[in-house]
Amino acid sequence: MYKVLLVDDEKEIRYGLKNYFPWSHLGFEIVHDCEDGKKALEYIADNPIDVLLTDIRMPVIDGLGLAKQIYQKHNQIHTVILSGYRDFQYAKEAMKFGVVDYIVKPGKYEEMQEVFSHLKKKLDTCLTIHSAKATGNYSDNIIDTIKKYVENNYADISLGDLANLCKMSPNYLSTFFKEKTGTNFSSYLTEIRMKKALQMLNDFDYKTYEISNFVGYSNPKNFTRTFKKYYGITPREYRQTSNHQAEIR
Repeated sequence: MYKVLLVDDEKEIRYGLKNYFPWSHLGFEIVHDCEDGKKALEYIADNPIDVLLTDIRMPVIDGLGLAKQIYQKHNQIHTVILSGYRDFQYAKEAMKFGVVDYIVKPGKYEEMQEVFSHLKKKLDTCLTIHSAKATGNYSDNIIDTIKKYVENNYADISLGDLANLCKMSPNYLSTFFKEKTGTNFSSYLTEIRMKKALQMLNDFDYKTYEISNFVGYSNPKNFTRTFKKYYGITPREYRQTSNHQAEIR
């Protein structure tokens, strides 16, 4: 249910709108009502709402002033104006403050239904977009966590380690990573290991078998096979090429 705050200085109008319109059938509920804009702002300061349904002409702070403050400070709230025929110009002016629609008082059933049915669709769309963004941020955080962990632990790491870290099963984590990055986790781990190995091969103080162990390969033959598959040459051939280029320079 989307939460509606009703603001009107006429008690009878508030009573009628609260009790004689099927709000729940359209996905709304009147959570509070008050008689002027000042009391409305006080309520909003402590209570989240989705929709403000407000009269134009009220004491203390009128509907136009209220709509302006909502637009400036609470732009996630959708405002609908209640106006008499003579206040139509005010209703038009309120549109620049983000007012989504207006209803001519006392509010005919058909008009109320049309306005709030349309608003329901708009709110549903906003909610869907917000949820998608939240999911996207969550996914991005998980992927960043995985990549950072791999960067720091590439020599000794398993899907089980990451599954415990991310509170996922190993199978789901593998599927999740592939879905979000387009790359298998094993391929990504190999990529990181090979890049680290290439950096170490440029330092001739390291033996090839030592580098193999440093990047997570206990068997140097497996390391050599993987390196050649990844770069097209063996670690030894890479060093010979690098050393030859260094001599030329």
